[in-house]
Amino acid sequence: MIHFLLRRLGLMVVILFLVSIIVFSLVHLTPGDPARMILGQEATEEALHALREKMGLNDPLHIQYLNWVGDVIQGDLGNSLKDNTPVLTVLLQKLPVTIQLSIMSFTIAMLIAIPAGIISATRKGTPWDYFGTTFALSGVSIPPFFLGILLIFVFAISFGWFAPSGYVEPWVDFKKSMMLMILPALSVGVRLSAEITRMLRSSMLEVLQADYIRTAYAKGVLEKGVVIGHALKNALIPVVTVSGLQLATFLGGAVITETIFAVPGLGRLVVDAILTRDFPVVQGAVLFMAIAVVITNFLIDILYSVLDPRIKLTGGQS
Repeated sequence: MIHFLLRRLGLMVVILFLVSIIVFSLVHLTPGDPARMILGQEATEEALHALREKMGLNDPLHIQYLNWVGDVIQGDLGNSLKDNTPVLTVLLQKLPVTIQLSIMSFTIAMLIAIPAGIISATRKGTPWDYFGTTFALSGVSIPPFFLGILLIFVFAISFGWFAPSGYVEPWVDFKKSMMLMILPALSVGVRLSAEITRMLRSSMLEVLQADYIRTAYAKGVLEKGVVIGHALKNALIPVVTVSGLQLATFLGGAVITETIFAVPGLGRLVVDAILTRDFPVVQGAVLFMAIAVVITNFLIDILYSVLDPRIKLTGGQS
């Protein structure tokens, strides 16, 4: 177990190092002059040169990268070029919004997908199975931006049940905050539930053919006990993988959904930062997304051994 943890921690460091190089390189290859964006189009060349020198933009790229990484290790992600606010402060301001959307979306997805996947697998070939399969294929096929616009048109414009966009902090007005976040959460959660339903159905069908399932039935265990107590736990391993990666993506910001519904989360922050050439914010946000994905993968590997004791986390295998 210790060997596995050390190996994965080392791999995490290598991955984050490579991600930092890629992010830094891509951002600095993007057209645009941060100094001119700060001072405006009327700035003189002398003023622009002085600001570039102060910001270190005249240094070679490898020096800029080393300076940036050194600051990141110390918890300093730099300051936003837009308003000079520390990037870490900006990210922490947007993070609760994205966490709220992620939790609501993930909850909706699980409430739909687990019952749908179980019913489709245990009632194979019945109308329930066809309905679940159709839902899964339809949900995966619908683009997120189209689903979001459709939800706004139906539930906000046609029926008037929800506001089309906006956000209120839950500690300010909890009920209003939940109402405003339902449509964005549905937009993300329905698509995820479709993916998980398809994955869980396939996994359950495979597990239900195993010898120990037939043995459980032969011992007189009721179908509910076999499905929930034996089959579901082993069928959840691929589902955990998909769910974990999607949750990490949510934490990085549902870019399209947050933009459509005007949710001020990390996804919308990245879009605004790219449009305004706010390099430090883009770097900090993308680095945070990478960290979220890497840590989630690490936790998923540990969860595997909990769901299936046959999977051992050792130095030689995982």
